[in-house]
Amino acid sequence: MSHFLDQLKTMTVVVADTGDINSIEKFKPRDATTNPSLITLAAAMPAYQPLIDGALLYARKEAAGDASRIVGLAIDRCAIEFGLKILEIVPGRVSTEVDARLSFDTAGTIAKAREIIGQYAASGVGKDRILIKIASTWEGLRAAEVLEREGIHCNLTLLFGMHQAVACAEAKVTLISPFVGRILDWHKKATGRDSFPAPEDPGVVSVTKIYNYYKRHGHKTEVMGASFRNAGEITELAGCDLLTISPQLLGELESTQGTLPRKLDPDGARGMDIPRIDMTEAAFRRMHEEDRMANDKLAEGIEGFSKALVTLEGKMADRLARLS
Repeated sequence: MSHFLDQLKTMTVVVADTGDINSIEKFKPRDATTNPSLITLAAAMPAYQPLIDGALLYARKEAAGDASRIVGLAIDRCAIEFGLKILEIVPGRVSTEVDARLSFDTAGTIAKAREIIGQYAASGVGKDRILIKIASTWEGLRAAEVLEREGIHCNLTLLFGMHQAVACAEAKVTLISPFVGRILDWHKKATGRDSFPAPEDPGVVSVTKIYNYYKRHGHKTEVMGASFRNAGEITELAGCDLLTISPQLLGELESTQGTLPRKLDPDGARGMDIPRIDMTEAAFRRMHEEDRMANDKLAEGIEGFSKALVTLEGKMADRLARLS
């Protein structure tokens, strides 16, 4: 009898949710995804100091004396360097995130995404192996729509509500990352409950509804469940297009023996009676205001990723001073 991780890989694309190269080598996912928090954690490991220093030296050469600009360029370069290392291991794609502080800036997001793609291209990596991570704001969606028309594939992150999912599908984005665990966190706090049975987990229920809606209406956008709190959430979403999983939970799945049943199935979803939702900007903003959980968690997520960037900027500035 095989373990859960091997069985999961037969029905779902497994993605490593980490910036740690060693974990990616160990679990051999098809794709990998990072964010500023994960890169900050990886950057603190001694093994990655040469990579950090290389990014700073690259930026110092490009920015010529402007410390603030050097740090900004170095952070972008650092994300690219981690991405390049990851792409040496995984056969598929890596997600690289646009600065969360641009989440409500359509033009700024487009410009930053093009810069990221340009740096990968200069290193010999084509657009087909990169996903640009963008927050699922209305402004972020409009940026993604433009980028997708240019052949730049996008991963819409910080997604918590059906209105965000429908708008992403209509913008024809490549992939969405609904945050299962963060949805659970909100509902535990709101209800005072310590836990939910896995099939009733609000994050699991949300992703299941999105998956079924997409398959019922023929949307090509892929669904990648993210931000898991326990292995039960993952096994309840077996069959989802992709799941991005932390090294700790990958290890738990690898050590669990038994039979893993498929829970999400495109053929079953296509026969479901699910009404189509017409999404306009007015409908998106109204639904977002009415969905207190999505409203709270999107704002919290943007703030958290922005703070992670500020922390990383501080660490890079300190490192730059030591190098100088």
